[in-house]
Amino acid sequence: MRYIAILVLTHGISLADDWPNWRGPAHTGISAEPLPMADFSKIAWRAKIGVGFSSMAVAEGRVFALGCSGQRQGNQETFHCLDAATGKPVWSDTYPASLVDYLHEGGPCASPTVDGKRVYGVSKSGRLVCYDTATGKKHWTVDLMAKAELPRPPEWGFAASPVVLGNLLIVEATFTCALDKTTGKEIWRSQAYKPAYGSPIAFQFKNKTYLATLKTDGLVILDAANGKTVAFQDWRTSFRTNSTTPIIIGNKIFISTGYRRGCALYEFTGTDLREIYQNKNLSNHMNNSVVLGDYLYGFDGNTHMRGPKQLVCLRWADGTVQWRKDGYLCGSLVAVQNHLLVLGETGNLALGPASPKAFNATTEAPVLQGRCWTVPVLAHGRIYARNAAGDLVCVDARK
Repeated sequence: MRYIAILVLTHGISLADDWPNWRGPAHTGISAEPLPMADFSKIAWRAKIGVGFSSMAVAEGRVFALGCSGQRQGNQETFHCLDAATGKPVWSDTYPASLVDYLHEGGPCASPTVDGKRVYGVSKSGRLVCYDTATGKKHWTVDLMAKAELPRPPEWGFAASPVVLGNLLIVEATFTCALDKTTGKEIWRSQAYKPAYGSPIAFQFKNKTYLATLKTDGLVILDAANGKTVAFQDWRTSFRTNSTTPIIIGNKIFISTGYRRGCALYEFTGTDLREIYQNKNLSNHMNNSVVLGDYLYGFDGNTHMRGPKQLVCLRWADGTVQWRKDGYLCGSLVAVQNHLLVLGETGNLALGPASPKAFNATTEAPVLQGRCWTVPVLAHGRIYARNAAGDLVCVDARK
């Protein structure tokens, strides 16, 4: 199995047991923790956080999460800070927000981002706030909808999670925007594209830092110093929606989206994108895949369309299918110690070795009911998972 070097661009967080942002401290969906205990029946606590699909951030003994409540008119969204061990509230902030509930329950989709003593949250309506992690005090607030001069939120609301890059906070409106992370002051903005519903990711190539975002128009590569577009690859779906984060290893960039659009691997040259392959073997509707060694693991299929909904293994280099597995529908996953931690759409939590031959769970248990599209989080031996209705569960999997 080949070695993959991951460059961590985010400052102020360590590769310890915290999971401070979307896809973890290295932005790969891979945990460096020991394997969880092979018994998922031990529920430490449950909490109600409100309707939504955003994942959780865990840092310094706290869990940060978002959820929406209220009727179709006059909805409210809440940013929660909970004690990671007990689930008890530490502080919260409630504010008006759109639900955007057509075709699903609605609610927030952007995951919180922790950077040292600050945590950032984006509401469904584009309210970006920087809080003090300990007290919930607001350091600053930015209205992304007003900044983008939008009469209403994008079709699926603001869904991209903030990304910390040195002293910058990278956020998505119709453009990608870099803010001073301590003040919220705008540093640069890119040209406008159709909205991105997935999060941006930073990477380095030949000693220069770039940002990759899968907009609704296609894959955009930006110069992280000034927001200028360096390369663009058209990539559209029949429902005007791309909602995943590009996966980057070296100068290879993998994208996958739903609605049977499929996946592709590109090579970034510094000035353009060269296609290595494109096929329909893997269509990630909402949740990202993970790469372990020479293989990529993810969910193929759409939640609202007919056809198979399967966990799939592809060979990274050429996109060929190694196996397909039914049973988890449009679930989500992270990786830990060459294992896959899978949360099925109906609430089954499973752990098993990641192998190009097959996926066989060594432990599995129902931990939630209802629709589960949100990726679980592993931090300090505890697994945090939520459903669309806002039931948050903590599984104590410490050995």
